[in-house]
Amino acid sequence: MTRSIDYGNLMHRAMRGLIQEVLADVADRGLPGSHHFFITFDTRHEGAELADWLRERYPSEMTVVMQHWYDALEVNDDGFGITLNFGDSPERLYIPYDSILTFVDPSVEFGLRFETQDDGSDEDDPEDPPRPLRATRDDADTSDDASRRPSGEADVVQLDKFRK
Repeated sequence: MTRSIDYGNLMHRAMRGLIQEVLADVADRGLPGSHHFFITFDTRHEGAELADWLRERYPSEMTVVMQHWYDALEVNDDGFGITLNFGDSPERLYIPYDSILTFVDPSVEFGLRFETQDDGSDEDDPEDPPRPLRATRDDADTSDDASRRPSGEADVVQLDKFRK
């Protein structure tokens, strides 16, 4: 029997631990400065708790924004509970870390994307490791350089541009 290191799952666990640590800090001390979060999660996840009308409106995934108004943020080892405002109607949600698809803080251009496999995929394929998601303010940039740049990869800066 060949044993191997499952780097994909180890990365997922580490990234979800980072989300837990960030949210625990926010629960204790509030959102600092202009930080805010876009969190997309799988509403079909068995541990996800949301109002029936939200589940009907978002049958597969939903993005919530943690910014100006949120209440009762409670963070535990498996996920977090939060009350958010939906059209002047406060609703309680519970979001398991395992259900999170993306976590983005656009104020500092930080993001995480969790890649998942469909149930019908080939079992021999290794799980895709998570990739950092780059959220930028200039996503609408249509210049030639931006359109040729592969998405999700870092910019390469040429120092010649800055030489006199």
